[in-house]
Amino acid sequence: MKRLLLCFSIIAFTFSCTESDNSENQINQPDVNFFALTIGNSWVYKNYKYNAGTEMYDDTGVIDSISIVGIQDFSGESYYKFRRLTTGNEEGITFCNPNGEHFEFLREFEGSLINEEGSIIFTNSNNEERLLQENEWGNIYEILVEGNTVISVEAGEFDCINSERYAKNSDGEQLPGLDRFYYASGIGLIYDSSSFVSNSTPSIIRRLDSYEVQ
Repeated sequence: MKRLLLCFSIIAFTFSCTESDNSENQINQPDVNFFALTIGNSWVYKNYKYNAGTEMYDDTGVIDSISIVGIQDFSGESYYKFRRLTTGNEEGITFCNPNGEHFEFLREFEGSLINEEGSIIFTNSNNEERLLQENEWGNIYEILVEGNTVISVEAGEFDCINSERYAKNSDGEQLPGLDRFYYASGIGLIYDSSSFVSNSTPSIIRRLDSYEVQ
């Protein structure tokens, strides 16, 4: 069976945009800033790869350093500008981000973290199964899991909610691969995993190593 990656691509649409020159500008946030959307906040994540021989996860040396560096407008809506700098992936490890600088634009809307294309990155308010992508071989879905889970990573111990991402074949049967995304209120992403749809063991896990939030 062809190895299919449990990930998806979204066609990018063109938007007219203008960037704020005032770095102190902030978008009005709900009473609880669940996703920690504040200019100056930063997070460092380390990537770990599954070792079938030891059944443990080894540090790949790949580091994602993320920070909020500004605000940018798309079609009349303001989004936080996230900068990600990835280092240590000279080997091009599958599921790890490529080396270099990457920018992403995100905002909170009704309990969901969305990008400038309107795609939901994570939701803390909708427990319904969401269709992410349709394919000939099957579809990819994501769902917010009920309840909280305490996650311990290098940056500390966090009370998290999480979503699960999975694929179903054309007969509607769920395939073995399962990705999880854990978020803590006021901190943001704590832990996530990336899998092949044919394997129940995640290939890569990413853990919060350090952070600074206001």
